[in-house]
Amino acid sequence: MEKYKSLHLWMLLPMVVMQLGIFGDYWGDFTDNAWSVHVHYWTGTIWYIYLIIQPYYATHGQLAKHRTNGIIGMFLAGGVCLTAFSMMFRDLHVADLSIAEPERFGPFEPWFFYGVASVEIVMILSFGVAIILSIVQRKQLENHAWWLITSVFLILMPALSRGIQNTYIGIHFEDWPNVDIMGPVYVTQIIIIALLMITAWKYQKLRHPGTYLAVLVNIYICFLEPLGRTPAIETFLRSMIKA
Repeated sequence: MEKYKSLHLWMLLPMVVMQLGIFGDYWGDFTDNAWSVHVHYWTGTIWYIYLIIQPYYATHGQLAKHRTNGIIGMFLAGGVCLTAFSMMFRDLHVADLSIAEPERFGPFEPWFFYGVASVEIVMILSFGVAIILSIVQRKQLENHAWWLITSVFLILMPALSRGIQNTYIGIHFEDWPNVDIMGPVYVTQIIIIALLMITAWKYQKLRHPGTYLAVLVNIYICFLEPLGRTPAIETFLRSMIKA
């Protein structure tokens, strides 16, 4: 585990990226956010903090703390999944608002929110798979560590994409409503995959199943628009999620 000695410092990067991406969107209208948004934000934030302190404990002779916090961390991971699923009704609710008030939403047509919901389902399920495998393989320290690391790259998109998209729209606001809303999403995925591959290269995990899973999920996200424009996707979402 010697090569993971500085992992806690390396894991600060996705934490900072996530916070910068979500900062304006969450704190900008803090008092207007629903309770579910607050719970999901803080559950996710504390999960990222755990991914910083846990490697430190494991590699600096504090294994008892690492094991105890690991149990709490699994509770937090479950919270991340459950709160993310519980918020998905908001995607359909906003899609309905965009139908009723198209002038307010401009380029954000219903298909965008259907697409977001369709990729979020895959992201959340993949995150759950990574956490479960990290538990199953907890005695295989290399695999245990890497599954937890890849969990970061499976759920980084919403916060980072929102930040990049909001910044892009702000720069091109004079062109509203003719603003490209998918360009920032593609840029986000390029950044995430690049960060993932750099991290995988650093820790010699380019051919690990966790790396493959994270790459595939982030490539899948690039199909947000065609997914959102597929009538069958809308039908499925509305049958499963009640706005």
